[in-house]
This record gives sequence, C-alpha cells and structure tokens, in this order.
Amino acid sequence: MGRTDTLLSATLGDEGLLRKALLVLGGTILIALAARTSVPMFPVPMTLQTLAILAVGFTFGSRLGAITLIAYLAEGAAGLPVFSPTTAMGPAAFFGPTGGFLIGFVFMAWAAGWAAERGIARGFVGTALAGIVISALLYIPGLAWPMGLASAVGVEAGWAGQGLGFYWTHFVSGFLIGDAVKAVLAALIVTGGWAALSRR
Repeated sequence: MGRTDTLLSATLGDEGLLRKALLVLGGTILIALAARTSVPMFPVPMTLQTLAILAVGFTFGSRLGAITLIAYLAEGAAGLPVFSPTTAMGPAAFFGPTGGFLIGFVFMAWAAGWAAERGIARGFVGTALAGIVISALLYIPGLAWPMGLASAVGVEAGWAGQGLGFYWTHFVSGFLIGDAVKAVLAALIVTGGWAALSRR
C-alpha cells in the first residue's frame, strides 16, 4: 500500500522547522492536559492520555508523532507535571509500575502515524480498528517492564515479578473498555478533521 497524506500534511503542506517545533510543543501540551483529565468509566476512571497520543500520531504522521512523544517524555523526566497524577514525577516515573507504558507511548504515536501514512487508518472504521490494535500492542512494553525487566535491573517492588493473574487484574482488565472507547473517539476526531478539510 502506498504512502498517503496525513491530516497535518494535507492541511499545512511541507511544514518548516519552526512550525514543526511549535507543533511538537503543542502536541506535548495536548497530551499533558489529556493525561491529567480523568473521566468516569466502567470499571475504573480513565484519563484521556492515549486518546491524545493516537490523535497526535494519526494527525502528525509517524516521524513527527514519535518526536512529539519523545519530547513529552523528556518534559516528564525533567520534572514537569505532564504525566497522569498517579504517575511519579521526574526520572522515577520510568522506574515505576507504568514505566513500560511510558516508553511504549513513543511506539504508539509512531504506529498511528505509520498507519495513517499508508492509508490503513483511513475512514472511520479503518482508523478506529487501527487505534484498537495499536492500543492493544501498547500492553507488550507495558507489561514487559513489571513482569520481568524491572526485576532484571534490580527494581524491588510489590508490583514487580508477579504472576500473570496479578497483571491481568491490576494492569489490563480494568482498562480494556476504556482503551477501545478512546480509540474510537480518536478516530472520530481525526475523520472529523478530514471531513472538515474536504468541505473547504
């Protein structure tokens, strides 16, 4: 499947370096605000963080999307309050129970952008399905860290090195519905942007 435009390139064309820097900054602010926004959801409340990451990836494309998330993680590592309120601030965040998810966010944005660039995430259904699959893949680095990598580098905590049932209960089952809902919402936002662009 050939390469195609993202919503950003279709809207702004070939962005200059300054414009790209401003877009990255704007993307990190959007993700930070979403990470600190909690909405009621069954069975647990959810933040809008991954919704914003998917939207950034689908809109910015793979390269700029990944750069935006690297910048976001750098802001968090520097101690800025950009992560969810339950995540530690500064470098400690990367050694906590959700450290694998934080690193996985870079892949998440890249994968969403890749899907958009290749026309996989095109139209509501394609974009929603891509978002759901990418959200599911986030659990690979998200669970690899607490299940084994954390213990391997010497992290001693109650969440490290537990059995699969522990991680299903505390890291997965309560978040699956919310992840699917956020993927669908991201698809609505991005396809809504394409619809608005087509009416110009």
